[in-house]
Amino acid sequence: MPKLISYDPINRAPLGEVAVTQAPQMAAVVLRAQQAQKTWSALSLEQRQQSVDKAYKGLAMVEDELALLISQEMGKDHRRATYEVAGTVQNAAYFTEEIVQALKSTAIGNNAEMQYRSLGVVAVISPWNYPLAMANNLLLPALIAGNSVVLKPSEETPLVAELFVSTLNKLLPENVLQIVHGDAQTGKALVAADINMVAFTGSLAAGKHIMASAAPGLKRLVMELGGNDPLIVMANADINKAVQFAVASSFENAGQMCTSTERIYVDEQVADEFEQKVTALAARYQVGAWDQKHINFGPLVNPKQHAHVLSQLNDAQAKGATFLLGTHLYELPYIQPTVVTGITPNMLLEQDETFGPVVAISRFNKLSEAIERANASPYGLGAVVFGHDGANEVAEQMEAGMVAINQGAGGLGPWVGAKQSGFGFHGTAAGHRQFTQLRIINK
Repeated sequence: MPKLISYDPINRAPLGEVAVTQAPQMAAVVLRAQQAQKTWSALSLEQRQQSVDKAYKGLAMVEDELALLISQEMGKDHRRATYEVAGTVQNAAYFTEEIVQALKSTAIGNNAEMQYRSLGVVAVISPWNYPLAMANNLLLPALIAGNSVVLKPSEETPLVAELFVSTLNKLLPENVLQIVHGDAQTGKALVAADINMVAFTGSLAAGKHIMASAAPGLKRLVMELGGNDPLIVMANADINKAVQFAVASSFENAGQMCTSTERIYVDEQVADEFEQKVTALAARYQVGAWDQKHINFGPLVNPKQHAHVLSQLNDAQAKGATFLLGTHLYELPYIQPTVVTGITPNMLLEQDETFGPVVAISRFNKLSEAIERANASPYGLGAVVFGHDGANEVAEQMEAGMVAINQGAGGLGPWVGAKQSGFGFHGTAAGHRQFTQLRIINK
């Protein structure tokens, strides 16, 4: 049976392996999920909640191991890996209660009600950058809603997902939650199988393939497809706060975050001060292996992602951008903190998602110009405006699913993207209901 090998991003040493689920095996996996779902969905919301809560308590026994695997498989510094695990485990009971409340039947007048029924089998296809948290955010509402789940994790982080699922399955009913491993071919086989819904976080290109494959069966979709998030810094902004946000958002998780700040448009009246302070702050960031003390971020996940970031930096250098910090040449596996200014619309740094620790800056003299460039992207996940008078008006014109003023986007409502950054959404009551079939009963 073919094996999927997990590699350390620092030295490409093998960390472990899992069995690949081949396309001919997928029908049997889904059949088991269908059979288990019948019994699972017959339970009440509260019974399913109790079962899931009990299973999640078992994760407390493997928190340290999960955090270690996150660091080893994708290079995240150990402090952030620990936070990811702790947040997932410690918030599980609150999360399940929120889902239960969202999915309770609601009266309509005196003689009718809205019911949130299970769909059947949900495929969850999760990414590597937050390998535990993002899988959890999708599979937990699917399970509580009465669906069975087949999880296909990223091939970059199979060991995290394997431990996560195997621990839960010690207490969950058999086959309510299953895991399949492999590359894009495994994902395609899962989407093409007799399932009812796909919940996906990943690239725009993969999302388009999933949508095309799901179309013949009209399978439900919830997809987050990345971003190219802009930040507009107005002349009346608190520059120190804008600088702190710009650097932290650009460098979080080595820039490998869907809501990382990718493009910064700063008013030329304050651009000199902004650039000087950004460069000074960015220069303080330390990069290294996940187990080193006092590092701010680690390596990029693999050579392919490293090459992608370098291609954008090389393109910017060739087209006249100025490097205030760093260079366009870095050896594997790290990209050092990099600050580039003079970004223009014809550069890849402006056009495409970078997913690396790069602060990319451009100056403007008219707000209308900044807004136009910020919106000139097929993506529309998050957008941020730093400023005071007039900031609300600027935010209203941003074409994104999550827009924030003087703070990071996302976190208070559903996780939702506009344009080609999303199809459907998840999180909060409205998002939890995406994993159900709404039914109206007239009595």
